[in-house]
Amino acid sequence: MAETRTAEEIAQAYKQCLDGATAINSVISAHNKGDDVTPFEFGYDMTHDQKKAQVASSVFHLKHQKTLTDWTDEDFTVIDKAITDADAFTG
Repeated sequence: MAETRTAEEIAQAYKQCLDGATAINSVISAHNKGDDVTPFEFGYDMTHDQKKAQVASSVFHLKHQKTLTDWTDEDFTVIDKAITDADAFTG
């Protein structure tokens, strides 16, 4: 049986999920800018394969977290969209 997370652990995991969604969105956004990307954007200096690997790693974590059953009233709208966008980007 899985260990039950505390409310604090759930809140921390949710924040990590939001951070993962932000990372996915940032890498995809930087990629889509092409030559217009600036050094201030996350992923600006990555190759396409590195971007795909970064996004794949982040989405793996998000998908795993979504399988956990002890979430309460967290809003997964942003996270779900990041998963969809990541799957399209890496597919």
